[in-house]
Amino acid sequence: MEYVSKDKVMKTYSIISSSKDKENYQKKIYSVLKKYWGYQSFRPWQEETIFSILEGQEALTVLPTGGGKSLCFQLPALLLEGVAIVISPLISLMKDQVDSLNDMGIAAACLNSSLLADERRSVIDRLKSRKIKLLYISPERLKYETTIQMLKSIPLSFFVIDEAHCISHWGHDFRESYRNLGMIKKTFPSIKVHAFTATATREVQQDILEQLGLENPKKHIASIDRPNLTYRVMPRIHMITQIKDILKKHTNEAGIIYCLRRDDVDGLSANLNALGYNNLPYHAGLDDNARHQHQDKFAQEKVDLIVATIAFGMGIDRSNIRFVIHAAMPKSMEHYQQETGRAGRDGLPSNCYMLYGGRDYRTWEFLLKKSPYYDVMKEKLSILYNFCAKPHCRHKVLANYFSQDYTKAGCDACDYCLGEVDMVENPLIIGQKILSCVYRVRSNNDPGFGASQIAGILKGNMTDKIVHWNHQELSTFGIMSNVSLSYIRYMVEQLIGQGFLQRDEEYSTLSLTQLGIRVLRGEVFPVLAKPMIATRKKEISQKRKTKKEKDWAGVDMDLFQLLREKRSSLAAKRKLPAYVIFGDKSLKDMAVIQPVTKDDFATVFGVGERKLKKYADVFIKVITDYIGRN
Repeated sequence: MEYVSKDKVMKTYSIISSSKDKENYQKKIYSVLKKYWGYQSFRPWQEETIFSILEGQEALTVLPTGGGKSLCFQLPALLLEGVAIVISPLISLMKDQVDSLNDMGIAAACLNSSLLADERRSVIDRLKSRKIKLLYISPERLKYETTIQMLKSIPLSFFVIDEAHCISHWGHDFRESYRNLGMIKKTFPSIKVHAFTATATREVQQDILEQLGLENPKKHIASIDRPNLTYRVMPRIHMITQIKDILKKHTNEAGIIYCLRRDDVDGLSANLNALGYNNLPYHAGLDDNARHQHQDKFAQEKVDLIVATIAFGMGIDRSNIRFVIHAAMPKSMEHYQQETGRAGRDGLPSNCYMLYGGRDYRTWEFLLKKSPYYDVMKEKLSILYNFCAKPHCRHKVLANYFSQDYTKAGCDACDYCLGEVDMVENPLIIGQKILSCVYRVRSNNDPGFGASQIAGILKGNMTDKIVHWNHQELSTFGIMSNVSLSYIRYMVEQLIGQGFLQRDEEYSTLSLTQLGIRVLRGEVFPVLAKPMIATRKKEISQKRKTKKEKDWAGVDMDLFQLLREKRSSLAAKRKLPAYVIFGDKSLKDMAVIQPVTKDDFATVFGVGERKLKKYADVFIKVITDYIGRN
């Protein structure tokens, strides 16, 4: 391959500035894209980002999970002389990236603490022999003088800071080791630096640029929206039953269930296994060997369901995760965007469910008190709670949070826009009844009470606690006797989320806010949704089934399953994640086209030259055998 030498990088753009030269250069880029990745075209923002790197123009690129940000720096690394250094935070993520590149015929390696001494020496020897194009290292490794000297001894093309949001105190995953990466510009002044992340608010974007000290940087900010994801948010009432209902809709599909604490993971995992839902737990409390085994089994498709804390996911690149369930609320919109981003990385339709409750808010509030950035994190937590409790277009709210406009009238991909949320016809009256009850309890010189007591009063239940405090004498006693306790609790949570009620941090007692007083006066209206009833559940379930059939129209599902099994067996033999061999999008294409020659197989999405040679015969045999039997 003809490389663009380091001293010509700055001249690259002027060389290709004429339309004819640019067209020729683009042909070369597209040729590399097809040869190694097997793609015919780029996703939004990929081509612009690639040209920035080839021009020697430093940039911050924000592409959502599944947007293909890795290709943006991997492809230009093949066209430029020298080694591209990729700073990545997780060993498992490095390994998967390197395995995937090597499987495509691209020379890549990583240097991290998981390597044995002989393996490290081998990587360094290959670097010095100029046999590696991409080297993945952790940010901590740049603290060592031996690493600095080694990098200075070889020609470098550029640096990439992946997961760059980790630099910012304002981000959701701050790491001290990332904060020191500004040293790259000082230590390697002639080498360009490019930052990449999937999630960054405007504050975080600015912090990244300032901390890295990028020179006249461009900003490539793609839409944060993931239109292939359908979001659904619901109060957690009967968790096991709710999760079982979701799992029934996703038989033989890969998914992650996120829990808030380790104990929650162990309990839910055991319960689901006892009910016949085969899964593995994952959290930081497991020993290293168990964690690695569980992660590898999921990556190799030996198991399709993982129950985990947020310690799981960032290092997983499995592209065919079809659903993510949050059994509890995460701590910020950034975390929610990143964790739901594990689903549908291949661009195929996928689903994200969240079960939330007031206890989640209190638990996070307690845990965040240890953070030096408590005020910032509490504000983020409150925004997410409002996202849960207030019915609205989920895609629009996510886009707006990341300072992006959402111009569509509706997304057709969330519970609200799909009409799965039934709105309360008289929200002001319902809100006033509940707020009035809270106000009267407080006015009675009582110490304040939580949501359970307030719901009991409104329902008209003569419990011992209500009788003890003479709450049956209140004018609000029994004024909502025609609805269930769970209905009232559902309304209370929405009023808290929308800022009309506040919950005491220590005792969980309720009190009115200034905004709540305005509701009592009729100056402000809450937005309230009803809990879903059984008949609506059935109707919605049928709609989802119809939509899924439409999404997979033309795909021979029996053949698709056989292709999945072959992919899994190949991955197991080679001890690789299954998606390294082919993603579901490629298998879906095979199940539609049903190629029986190598020429036909070469037209399948994601089939480059290396994969054509390695896998065409194997998968064509599966297809021809299937056609012969049918």
